[in-house]
Amino acid sequence: MAQEIERKFLVAGDFKPEVFKSTRIIQGYLCSVPERTVRVRVKGDKGFITVKGIGSQSGASRFEWEKEIPAAEAEQLLAICEPGVIDKTRYLVKSGEHTFEVDEFYGDNDGLTVAEVELASEEEAFVKPEWLGEEVTGDVKYYNSMLMKNPYKNWK
Repeated sequence: MAQEIERKFLVAGDFKPEVFKSTRIIQGYLCSVPERTVRVRVKGDKGFITVKGIGSQSGASRFEWEKEIPAAEAEQLLAICEPGVIDKTRYLVKSGEHTFEVDEFYGDNDGLTVAEVELASEEEAFVKPEWLGEEVTGDVKYYNSMLMKNPYKNWK
């Protein structure tokens, strides 16, 4: 079983000059309870199904299993997902030895941009780019599965 360890931050500056790749992502959830989420995603021209377990006390690590599926099947599964679709562009940005995944959201989450960095351990050091803002690791309102239920537009 795979363990995902990542830290999440708000973006507080211009990261786009440092982007080396970007991909549009549409995703929905077949199940979005905290103990287990089942996500369906169309990422570019590929489809994925992902199962995630409950997070650690810090919120930085949790079980994750992902399998690539045909994009057409992912699109069919999106049609039966819970209400609320996540639409975003994911940008990849190098910082030191790590790659940050920066998600710029659209639709009901327009105006929200978050960055995640995957780590080998919760204590692993990493270079924080200048555009990185407040850390929101473990804050459930920033989980994509929660953004579909309580989108950013409702926070104000």
